[in-house]
Amino acid sequence: MPKKKTTENSKRPSNPNVVGLRADVLEQPITDTLEHNYMPYAMSVIVSRAIPEIDGFKPSHRKLLYTMYKMGLMTGARTKSANIVGQTMRLNPHGDGPIYDTLVRLSKGYGALLSPVIDSKGNFGKVFSRDMAYAASRYTEAKLAPICSVIFGDIDRDTVDFVDNYDSTMTEPTLLPTMFPNVLVSANTGIAVGMASNICGFNLEEVCQTAIEFISDPNCDITQTLKAPDFPTGGELIYNAAELQSIYETGRGSVKVRACWKYIKEDNLIEITEIPYSTTAEAIIDKVAELVKAGKLRDISDMRDETDLSGLKLTIDLKRGAEPDKLMAKLFRQTPLMDSFSCNFNILIAGVPRVMGVREILTEWTAWRVGCVKRRVFSELQKKKDKLHLLRGLQKILLNIDKAIAIIRETDQEDEVVPNLMIGFGIDERQADYVAEIRLRNINREYILKRTEETGSLEKEIEDLADTLESSRRINSIIVKELKEVIKKFAQERRTKIVFEDEIETFDTEEHVEDYVVNIFMSQEGYFKKITPLSLRMSGEQKYKDADGPFLSFESQNKNELLIFTDKQQVYKARVRDFEDTKASNLGTYLPTALEMDAGESIIYMLDPGDYSKHVMFFFENGKAARIELATYATKTNRKKLTGAYSDKSPVCAILPLSEDLELAVFSSDGRSLIFNSSLLAPKSTRSTQGVQIMSLKKNKVMEKALPLEMTDIENPSRYRVRAIPAAGAILKPEDKGEKQIELFQPEGL
Repeated sequence: MPKKKTTENSKRPSNPNVVGLRADVLEQPITDTLEHNYMPYAMSVIVSRAIPEIDGFKPSHRKLLYTMYKMGLMTGARTKSANIVGQTMRLNPHGDGPIYDTLVRLSKGYGALLSPVIDSKGNFGKVFSRDMAYAASRYTEAKLAPICSVIFGDIDRDTVDFVDNYDSTMTEPTLLPTMFPNVLVSANTGIAVGMASNICGFNLEEVCQTAIEFISDPNCDITQTLKAPDFPTGGELIYNAAELQSIYETGRGSVKVRACWKYIKEDNLIEITEIPYSTTAEAIIDKVAELVKAGKLRDISDMRDETDLSGLKLTIDLKRGAEPDKLMAKLFRQTPLMDSFSCNFNILIAGVPRVMGVREILTEWTAWRVGCVKRRVFSELQKKKDKLHLLRGLQKILLNIDKAIAIIRETDQEDEVVPNLMIGFGIDERQADYVAEIRLRNINREYILKRTEETGSLEKEIEDLADTLESSRRINSIIVKELKEVIKKFAQERRTKIVFEDEIETFDTEEHVEDYVVNIFMSQEGYFKKITPLSLRMSGEQKYKDADGPFLSFESQNKNELLIFTDKQQVYKARVRDFEDTKASNLGTYLPTALEMDAGESIIYMLDPGDYSKHVMFFFENGKAARIELATYATKTNRKKLTGAYSDKSPVCAILPLSEDLELAVFSSDGRSLIFNSSLLAPKSTRSTQGVQIMSLKKNKVMEKALPLEMTDIENPSRYRVRAIPAAGAILKPEDKGEKQIELFQPEGL
């Protein structure tokens, strides 16, 4: 088939409503756009920004630290952070804000790392505070921390590759030759495109000792030396052997960490001095304040932040009679004072992101470190070979120094000195150049003898280095020796204590709720009142807003729950005790706001489910009814809203709680009624069931209401009673049409 010719007009959109498009715009598949435009960006974020590499650093970290190294900040005095930020822009072409943010996070003052790599001075904020801002870069000072000596120790000995910076004016290392598994020591978090990384920190000594054991025996039990994660903010880690084993094997999982606290009996207060790494002091205070305001924490009179230069301190003032252990157990359950840290050990290996367990990380780090040490040994070997080569050239003129002097003196031009020495002594150009560069004062037998005496020791050193290069055992012993030196110089005590699950004392954290009889009232517009019988007897008339009036009223208990059904097929759960006792003269609580109902949602019924052992009946305008077990609305968690509370196939015309079988009367819009026993409907365990047909309706007619027979004005029930459903019912007689006000029924005891 011949290819259809595409004309300029055929490129125009056929839709006449689309105007303003250029005639030369061609359609392009979205997959092509993603591949050519989005994928390069995604890969850049993954490989060059968000995911750390085997040395434990992201590119932004590495560029900053290498800049500080080149500035000579390994030793000497600190310099202004602004100077560091400005110099780093030669490698990291971003604004000063992100660069300074990176410097802050790596600093000792901020406290985000177990082993900070930057020694800081000034206000760098705190990792445990959300609102404590760090000072501007012109006010703070920094230099490299002592631990950087084992991070940069080999960088000038050809241990890692160097590449050009973004404008090719200088070079930078692709990795830093860390002498210890920094990737497991320094906590790192990064969000890339379609993936993320969240690496928790481990204790430096434990990591190095584990690496030593792993190098000796790759099948060693890691859990014996690497006890658990260690966090800079301290706290107590709840030890779960199975969860930790999963993290060590797969690189994924979570650990629970809780705050450290003590009770000051004299002042009746609790002091919190360490909190989980994943939260902040402000988040904890906000949550506690929210719970106190909601009446869920009744033992706290005040909470404040007393953090100062000595460290974090949150103080909780207790009310008289409060039990601190039970209160803290409740706070651990309901606030960020106990939080989980989710691990995702996603690391770049040779430019490819991989989620690895601890053993696999140690395997990759060891292989990489072996490569670094081999490159260092090879570099030293080449330097020694070069020096030996020069000294051997010097040896050849040892017994005839006068000849060398004569050659140099008799040479007319400077650039002919080296060639003449090469011819005169049979040495190569590098050897001749070395001899020619010897100063006049050193052209004596003593100097030359001392230099040539080094030949023997150099030959032994070269032989030893060559043997080291070929021996994996000797390479491993060098790595182990360096790890032991790191432990000796930089080891620190664990900051996060380990608490085993079986050591944790458990308490019944359910708050004591006083139980008593209350009367529940709800108005047509949704205003709720909880009134005690005594207050109700002493009160006068119920107060309502204009155009509002009574809707529901029943007796309940202060400990009970309430189910509030809405016209959006949703049911909200509330506890009676969460509402304050009030008086009849008050308007009450507006439930749609208190329950945070959806916009435009209206309450159609409320009931007390008791122990959830009874049933509830829904009557629909299409003539169907559903009998549903209240147990389907019971939840083990404190859920406040359930969707799909009942069928949405037809509007609800009545809801009746059912504690026992009884006779019910239903009424249609065409003046008919029928009476049936609720036992004809089998209970269902599915909330959204459509129910069964109980009333046969004529076209355009609906079922309007349903009531217990005893609450109707029907004087001739036998006329309307049926033994089987569905049924059409009978026309209501005049004497059976009551005009008095009817209250919705709520059986006692529910």
